Formats: sequence, structure tokens, C-alpha cells
Amino acid sequence: MTGTQLEHQRDSQVRLTLDDDVTPKTEEDPWALPELAQTGKPWAAMTAQERWRRVGVNTFKFVSLLGLLYLFICSLDFLSQSFRLVGGRTASQVFSSSELLANPVVGLMMGCLVTVLVQSSSTSTSIIVSMVASGLLKVRTCVPMIMGANIGTSITNTLVSLTQVSDRNEFRRAFGGATIHDMFNWLNVLLLLPLEVLTQALNPTGEGYLEYTTDAILNSIDVGETKGTKMKLLKVITTPFTSLIIKTDKKVLSEWALNNTEYFNASLVKHFCKYSTEIIDLGDNETETVRIPLERCPSLFSQTDLADLYVGLILLAVSLLMLCGCLVLMVKILHTLLQGSIASVIRTTLNADIPYFGWLTGYLAMLVGCGMTILVQSSSVFTSALTPLVGCGVISLERMYPLTLGSNIGTTTTALLAALAASGATLRPSIQIALVHLVFNLTGIVVFYTLPGLRWPVPLARALGNVTASYRWFAVAYLLGMFMILPALVFGLSMAGPTALYAVCGVAMTTASFVAMVNVLQRRAPAFLPVPLRSWAFLPKPLRSLEPYDRMVTGMTSRCCCATAVAMETEAEADSVAREKKAAQAEFAGRDNPALQTDHSLA
Repeated sequence: MTGTQLEHQRDSQVRLTLDDDVTPKTEEDPWALPELAQTGKPWAAMTAQERWRRVGVNTFKFVSLLGLLYLFICSLDFLSQSFRLVGGRTASQVFSSSELLANPVVGLMMGCLVTVLVQSSSTSTSIIVSMVASGLLKVRTCVPMIMGANIGTSITNTLVSLTQVSDRNEFRRAFGGATIHDMFNWLNVLLLLPLEVLTQALNPTGEGYLEYTTDAILNSIDVGETKGTKMKLLKVITTPFTSLIIKTDKKVLSEWALNNTEYFNASLVKHFCKYSTEIIDLGDNETETVRIPLERCPSLFSQTDLADLYVGLILLAVSLLMLCGCLVLMVKILHTLLQGSIASVIRTTLNADIPYFGWLTGYLAMLVGCGMTILVQSSSVFTSALTPLVGCGVISLERMYPLTLGSNIGTTTTALLAALAASGATLRPSIQIALVHLVFNLTGIVVFYTLPGLRWPVPLARALGNVTASYRWFAVAYLLGMFMILPALVFGLSMAGPTALYAVCGVAMTTASFVAMVNVLQRRAPAFLPVPLRSWAFLPKPLRSLEPYDRMVTGMTSRCCCATAVAMETEAEADSVAREKKAAQAEFAGRDNPALQTDHSLA
């Protein structure tokens, strides 16, 4: 067989799928949980003194792990507040563009983009609730925005997975465990957003599936006298520390979105905590009540008069440093703790199925995820804490999936209980928005979990993990493209009008559906395809492989590294020559040898 034939045969096996680029060449399954080998002396072989030492060291590690987990949760709070300070005004102004948000695709992307900017679906949802209660937006307009908020909140655990980039297989598992949240959210949106638009067109009242369902739930209960309370479970522990650094006023975000001119020059940083009121006589029987600040808040940034942008940038740098440092140390401690027989028992327990009722195990994991998320009041915190465990091999990807789904339910329950604290005109829309979020996630669980054949988020997340294991730059490209470039691109297209937006989105969706269908047929029933479509070899390589882009990225980084290395090597050589010359001068001191004299002496 000639070289050309061999090359053609090799190219004919190429597939336009992410995982074909990165199919492992070894027989070992990279997704299999690693063996936890015994590294120290067995417990039975230890002396009493060695056992006490082992207990003391492990206790210290466990306490350190809890401390690092506390700082990690606080760093996520700082990260959220820094994004609000940097992009909060822009996010609120985006939400105030009611004409653009009437387009469901634009509303979806803006909900995603704003949640990424403020790093909190609770914050973006509260802004939406305020605008609905004020009459600026209808519940119907906000349904796609709630879907987008559900997508945007999953960026945090994807960022967390980047801290395990040094180990290829750990990064593979961590990135897969993080993006399983993204895959569920996107699949749910692809199912329910068209369904919502279609049912709006078919329903004489104009209500879509989610709006109609939540409205029916509210009509079946009496919410007129319902009272609720704000939940302060984990906040009771973290607020004493975070409030020493910064306090922010979330009400300002809502007032910006409502275009309240009184808050136009307001700062998100809460500078003063005590005020006095003074009544000023304006004449003609008119008075005005003025609040006079008396005492600054006891937090670091409240003592300064820096602009919100500078405070946000400083806090962003500090929070990222805290987050990465805590995660790196947590992973290292977990590696030392999760070894030996005890670690094997822990891992087996977490990933085991209930005897005789294995199908119930996933639903029990959902309850655990829901309960833990209610406890920490944030799905981002819970899933971000689990991501390193998936990377270390303690939790499998299949177990991470129901835990993430339970977390999605938990975060909506928290929002629902918080909405019950509203009253008057804000009560019903607040509850309905929270119910839209809840029904959205429950519908997705019914479709993409209760039906085993439709648990597509798991293989999709595994495919993304395989890609990032081979092309690590793809993780950064994924984050920028999925959470920044795509929403911004849709927003830009919306400025050209709905025709251009729907035309581009229609072509993109049709192409993606065609490629997905052909890929499935290539794998399972190639005989049903025409001969040219049985492989993607006829396409240029940049359209069927990430390898050309990898060479480009590798070339760019290698040139930068080589330039730095050459400069460092030149400087090192100069230092070496100078040291040798000085040593020779010291050795031959007093001899008449002008060649060994310094430049200064020659001068």
C-alpha cells in the first residue's frame, strides 16, 4: 500500500467530534478513579507514639482543610462583590433595555452575561424581580432571562477547575465535573426556550409553558398573607469576616436598573452605617427630609473614598489570589488525606449504589445536593467545592451529575424562601420568578435524568474533559467563548434587528443539528450515509480538528517563552563571565597581566 493510500485511510477515520481528537491511545480508562495506594506504615505496625503522631497530623490537616474551605467560600463572596463593583452599573443598564429584552434569545444571553458580570444568579434574579414588581418588565419577558441566569452561574466551578491544570488526568476529570453543570443548563435551554416561544404563540392568552405553569401554581394557593424570612445559614459564619473587608449595598443595583435618578451617582460600596435625619424647611409649607451620614461602616474599603471600579479591581485580584491559593492547598491536603484503606472506604461509600434499589441512589444524591446548597445558599459554592474532589478521583462524574442537579434545585428553593419576604405588589411576581426557576430545573431533571437514555450531559462533559486534557488552552477558549463572546455576539446581532439575529441563529442551529446527526450515523450506522459523508476527510483540517489551532497557540507561547529564555540565558552568561573574570583577577592579583584588569582599571 502506498503512502498516499495509507494517508487516505488514516484521514478517512477522522470524525468531526471533540473526543475523536483526544481519544486515549492507552488501554487504561483515563476516567477511571485512580487507585488510592497506602503510602505510610500500616496502622497495625505502628507503635503507640507513632499512632498518636499520625492522629495529631491528620487532625491538624483536617482542621486546616476546614479553615481553607472557609476562606475559599469567603473568596467566592469577594469575587462576586468585585464583579458587581466592576460591572454592576453596566449589568443594570443592560436589564433596563426593555425593548431589546423582548426578544427571547437576547433575553437569554443578557441573563447569562449579566450573571457572569455580577457572579451571582441571586443578584441578577433580584434585579429582575425588582423590575417586574415596578412594572418595567413583564414576567413573560423575564422567563428567558431566568434561563440565562441559570447558565451564567455555572462559570465559577469551571474557573475553579483550572487550578488542577498541572496534572493531565486530574484536569480532565475536574473540567468534566465542572462543565456537566453547563451541559445540563444548555440542553435544558435548547429544550425549553423553543417550547416557551411555541406555547406563547399557540396559547390565546400568550402565556408560555413556564409562565402558565407557575401562574397556575400561584392561583391554587393563597399568597396574600404569606410571610417569609431571609435565610442566614452559612452567612452567619462568613459575614463577620467578609464585612471587615467590604460592605456593598445591593439596593443600588436595583435602583440603577429602575433608572432612579436619586441613585445615579450612588456607590455600591456602603460607606456609612449610621445616619441622622434632618427636616429642611423649603418654604410655602414644603419640607424635605435629608439623611446626614454620621459614622462610617467598620470595613476596610468603607474607610476610603476610592471609586467603585478601583475597589472592584483590587478586590478581584485579592479574591482570585485567595481562591487559587486555597484550592491549591486544599487539593494538596486532600491528596495526603485520601490515601490508604480509609480513603478507599470513603470513595466507595460516595460512589456506591443502594443495595437492591440502585436506581434510587441518584435521587438520594439530589437530596444531598439540594440540602447542602440550601445550607451554603449558593450552588456555585457547593459545586465549586465538589470540583476538586472529582479531579482527585474521590467522586465520579456519574455521581457528580445528580449532586449538581440537586444543587440546581437547592438554589431555587433559597430564592423562593427569600421571595416570601416580599410584600404588597412585589410578592406575587417575586414568587412567580422564583417558581419559574424551580420549574425550569425540575423539567430538565425529568427529561435529562429520569430517562436514562437522555442523560446526555455526562458524555458531553466527558468529551469536553478529553479535549482539555490534550489541548489545555481550550479551557480558556471555552470560558471566553461560552460566557463572554457568545452573549456579546448575540447582543450585537440584536442591534441589527430580529431578522438578522434569527437568520444567523437559524443557520447555526441547523448546521449544528446536521453535524450532530451525521456524527451519530457515522458511528452507529454508516451504511445509511452517502459515501462522501461517511467521514469528514474531505473538509480542511481546521474544520475537523483542533490540531492546527494547537500548533498556532503552541507556536505563539513557545516564541514568547523562547524570547524570555534567551534573554535570561544571555544575562546569566554575562554574569558568569563577570564572575570568572573577577575570580581570575583575585587569583592572579599582583601579577603584571593587563588582560585580567577590570574595565574600570583600564579606563
